[in-house]
Amino acid sequence: MDKETLIEVHNRIKPFIHKTPVLSSSLINEMVGADIVFKCENFQKMGAFKMRGAANAILSLSEDERGRGVVTHSSGNFAQAVSLAAQKLNVKAFIVMPENAPQVKKNGVRTYHGEIIECESTPEARETTAKKIEELNGASFLHPSNQDEVIYGNSTVAIELLEEFPNLDVILTPIGGGGLIAGTALAAQYFSKNCRVIGGEPMEADDAYRSLISGKIETNNSFHTIADGLRTHLGDRNFPIIQKYVEKIIRVEESEIVDAMQIIWERMKIIIEPSCAVPFAAVLKNKEEFKNIKVGIILSGGNVDVKNLPF
Repeated sequence: MDKETLIEVHNRIKPFIHKTPVLSSSLINEMVGADIVFKCENFQKMGAFKMRGAANAILSLSEDERGRGVVTHSSGNFAQAVSLAAQKLNVKAFIVMPENAPQVKKNGVRTYHGEIIECESTPEARETTAKKIEELNGASFLHPSNQDEVIYGNSTVAIELLEEFPNLDVILTPIGGGGLIAGTALAAQYFSKNCRVIGGEPMEADDAYRSLISGKIETNNSFHTIADGLRTHLGDRNFPIIQKYVEKIIRVEESEIVDAMQIIWERMKIIIEPSCAVPFAAVLKNKEEFKNIKVGIILSGGNVDVKNLPF
């Protein structure tokens, strides 16, 4: 994998994605004492960065593979991304979703003509259900975060951000399955001079934080976080990238996630989902660390149930 590969990926998916805006808020800058820019993937097609990885993964399949369809398991955003990318490329999409996935995300999948198969809300149940569909239909499995094509697609968020703001000192992303932060770390490695990458993670699902300490992939015993997009664990494709290039992970409490989410809604007048607020919560929690530097924050998505807000 090299810089040229990532440039090729970016060019390949450009017809299928928006180049999302980068916004800032002088009030937020004052609050933190830093120069912060937000890459707004909540304005991406289907409402999250996942469209990038999904598009690249489907575009990387042969005609024959596309003909047999694709299958994935996801609590929502990757489900919608695969459904929309598949619809645009006339590919059948089978989507395994946990029964407790937000209704707004299930509705999104149906809008893009994805076929939903529900399962229990555990990583094991998701994987076995997807496996059955794979065997039954010959569909190609697309992993939401632990697949090279998906990671490379995700890298394009930070590539665009660094093209616009080449002098960032640090980029923060949420960390759930690890696909976004791994892609971001690769982009920082190849497209910046010395931009650091830091992850934000809920205390209630801090497997990545523990994995970096232990040096092996840890799992979560608790999934009691409002950040529903981050209830997944790392994989063998993204973990080595994270180990190599991610400086550290900052954990945040549930109340800190809600506060950060509310500040962005109120100050910036934009809709973000809880998972998306986690890296900003990490900055608010550790203001000293980010004082007087240039900070990029990836706002990963905005697919939130507006009838069920935490504030």
